[in-house]
Amino acid sequence: MSVDNSNGSNNIIGEGTSLKGNLKTSGNVRLEGDVIGDISSSSKVACGETSFVDGNVTAENAELAGKVSGKVTVKELLILKSTAKIHGDISTNNLIIESGANFNGACTMGKEEEVEDAPEVDDEE
Repeated sequence: MSVDNSNGSNNIIGEGTSLKGNLKTSGNVRLEGDVIGDISSSSKVACGETSFVDGNVTAENAELAGKVSGKVTVKELLILKSTAKIHGDISTNNLIIESGANFNGACTMGKEEEVEDAPEVDDEE
């Protein structure tokens, strides 16, 4: 996956670290610890197996292997690894779910387009 990270910023929250509050960045986020709050990145968010997010995740691209309790909104590609446990709604353009991943919520994919009314079918013949 190609990620444009023009400012070179990499933000790491390591295992055993807990953050209460919202995190907003234009750079990449690598999470192995806990975040109680929202994560927003205009680049990539990667949550490892030991990570836990109690809040919303918004990113250009994301790869989730830990637990998320909240809405996940990804502009391009969202990958749910086999160890991921997501409790909340997902909105993304492209989605890959590995076998073993656990996802409970609604999923909206692609750009919302107006759907034309289907033509009526005449059952009388």
